[in-house]
Amino acid sequence: VLLCSGKIYYDLLQMKVEQQLNHLAIVRIEQLYPYPVNSIASILQKYSNADEICWVQEEPRNQGAWLYMEDRLFAQIDDHQDLLYIGRLPSPSPATGYFKVHQREQSEILERAVRLRSDSGIRLIRSGQSS
Repeated sequence: VLLCSGKIYYDLLQMKVEQQLNHLAIVRIEQLYPYPVNSIASILQKYSNADEICWVQEEPRNQGAWLYMEDRLFAQIDDHQDLLYIGRLPSPSPATGYFKVHQREQSEILERAVRLRSDSGIRLIRSGQSS
């Protein structure tokens, strides 16, 4: 299950259609604040059999919605589920400054997201520490 917010949803959806990834669930979270506890609970209940819940964003890890969503999502996922972050590494700048590098990084994010393997993103363990 891929959770995201913003424009990256359309990039993920396009990739899903082009590659016929019918097994892949992509959910765009429209409201981030106040945190939509009930909406997220409903989404997670729908995909309760999923082993991995992934937050996908194009911004660096220390920017964008991830910092706000991480603890909240972690508190709501089932014990058997892993929470993954898929996006750019932390950076002091929101952009690389080079369009070709940006395009390459964006493609890598999308590929990691649709691949959904254990090495696709940064896995969070139950103690809240990244691994």
